[in-house]
Amino acid sequence: MLTVNAHGAAIPALGFGVFRMSDAEVETVVPAALEAGFRHFDTAQIYRNEAALGRALQAAGARRDELFLTTKVWVDRYSPDRFAASVDESLDKLKVDRVDLLLLHWPADQVAIADQIEMLSAVQAAGKTRFIGVSNQNITQLRLSVTRSAAPIVTNQIEVHPYLDQRAMAEAAKAAGVAITAYYAMADGAVPRDPELQRIGAKYGKNAAQIALRWLVQQGFVALSKTARPERVAENIAIFDFTLDDGDMAAIAGLARPDGRLVSPAGLAPAWDK
Repeated sequence: MLTVNAHGAAIPALGFGVFRMSDAEVETVVPAALEAGFRHFDTAQIYRNEAALGRALQAAGARRDELFLTTKVWVDRYSPDRFAASVDESLDKLKVDRVDLLLLHWPADQVAIADQIEMLSAVQAAGKTRFIGVSNQNITQLRLSVTRSAAPIVTNQIEVHPYLDQRAMAEAAKAAGVAITAYYAMADGAVPRDPELQRIGAKYGKNAAQIALRWLVQQGFVALSKTARPERVAENIAIFDFTLDDGDMAAIAGLARPDGRLVSPAGLAPAWDK
């Protein structure tokens, strides 16, 4: 599979996310994801399904050296007495000695970014993750993280879909050598129903969801796909056999609107325009 490279990390450009999935759903769909060719799996402590993902990968006989595993530390563990211990718990649940990528899940505002980064870097230095990154940071926070981190920040995982203009963040990340990982690519179900994306899809023999994922990957982003239905998994990964032309790329970007952001929880989200 195509990879996105940042500071030595070769991140598979299409990942399989398990946000809002029950243990049963994870253990049902992960074997299908492996069969379809997915090797990049994304979870988080707050999803409460790290253990299910670990069981599913082990039961399917997945080779650890072929996997790229990402998890995220939740905000209530941003303290010296909880951070490293929570990572140990995640590793135990995932049944691995280390993950490939460990992220700070949200910046919040109870703990200084510099202190968060210090704890994250310490865990990386201890060998519990190959690479480190952040999630849901704005441009100012990302620049601070890059400056303060002892190890390279390889990605900022953020909301990206056709209705949200993330060009400013993408440019800032590129300047810092940081990859963008895009979540919420389906815009909470709006993408598959979008007439313009369906129109473009018909041109390539693809559906609207495949068009949106291709649009993300073609910009050089890592895209996280998701489905709880095993029969849909192969469809999600079938985005590498066509290329969107410049006109279609621009048309999709043109769907962005001022109120396009969907994920901005109170108490966790930063001031996005900083």
